[in-house]
Amino acid sequence: MARRLRYDIPGPDRRVSIEDVQAKGWEEIFAPDLQPPLRMVLEIGFGRGEFLQALAEASPEVSHVGVEVSWKRVLKMARRLARMDLTNVRLVHGPGESVVAAAISPASLEAVWINFSDPWPKERHHRRRLIQPALVAALAERLVTGGVLHVATDDVDYAEHIDAVLAAEARLQNLWAPARWRPEVPGRPPTAYEREWRAEGRPLHFWAYQRRALAEAARGPAGAALRADCPFGVDEPKRLP
Repeated sequence: MARRLRYDIPGPDRRVSIEDVQAKGWEEIFAPDLQPPLRMVLEIGFGRGEFLQALAEASPEVSHVGVEVSWKRVLKMARRLARMDLTNVRLVHGPGESVVAAAISPASLEAVWINFSDPWPKERHHRRRLIQPALVAALAERLVTGGVLHVATDDVDYAEHIDAVLAAEARLQNLWAPARWRPEVPGRPPTAYEREWRAEGRPLHFWAYQRRALAEAARGPAGAALRADCPFGVDEPKRLP
């Protein structure tokens, strides 16, 4: 028998709406838990939430925003956070594209993570895939200089699509070039779905694309922020043209 969904939040409610953000701004949303200026990390499609939790626990001084289109998953994650002493996370229910467009300002994100979004394998459904040129362009605009977009998939066809979309965005540079992607990222905590797919022998694909900058800017604070706020599987930042 299915477990009954519980709706009560047994502690602080970390959910916010797009309207909340537009009215208050992220600094007020995270107050008093974090002080401005905020350093922000975004995960689109946090699913069961274990990866978002690991990110937030690894960087308690950084604000983490989780976006999820499933209302039920947002509720379950909100209930989990309410029982934890983890104050640097906020959750937004909605499509990733809409949240990015309406609630995230340009040059405000130090990292973005998109883990194993739905590959929509049938060709007639490809337009529904999350990784599309418009979203990647919007994320490139919202990354700070030196910020990194991380993407992962287990689907071979979707991997080719993702790779083409990322490579076509002129403001981003592949941190792992000349490799197109990596099949493994040492130190990266696996998601629950990732564990299942590894057990099934599915090939995994991981990307890390950095917001381009002048060489002198990349040697400064942006490089340090990259190492601090992308703690899992990120090499030393390259000096970008």
